[in-house]
Amino acid sequence: MKIPEPFKSAGSSPPPLAAARLRLRARPGRPRRHPANGQSTGKVLPQVRDNAVAIDRPLASQATAPRLLDVDGAANYLGISTWTVRSMVDAGTLRPVRLPLDGGRELRRLLLDRLDLDRVIEAGKT
Repeated sequence: MKIPEPFKSAGSSPPPLAAARLRLRARPGRPRRHPANGQSTGKVLPQVRDNAVAIDRPLASQATAPRLLDVDGAANYLGISTWTVRSMVDAGTLRPVRLPLDGGRELRRLLLDRLDLDRVIEAGKT
C-alpha cells in the first residue's frame, strides 16, 4: 500500500484512518468480476420466437410451465405489477385457487390459475 507523503516520517506508521482512506478511494460496492470465455453473466436475454414454428403446436416452455402461479409469477405473466394483480384479486377479476390441506385447512399462499390469466387477457382484447 502506498502511503501519502504527509504521513511519511522517519519510523512512524500512518494513522489508522489514513490506510482506510486509501482503501476506500475505489468505487463503492462489491468488485465486479468479468465472465470468463463463454460463461454467462447471469442476465437473462430475451428469446426470439422463430416464425417457422407451427402456431398450433405448444412451445416447449409452455408445455412445462406450471399451471398455478404465485403473485410474482402472475404479474410477470401479465406484464403488470404485483400490486395490480392483488387489486384484481380483491376486485374479483381474478379468482385465487384454494388448495386444501390436512385437517380441513387451506394453503395460505395466493395462487392463480394460468388459464384464468389467459381468459382475462382474451377478455381485454375485445
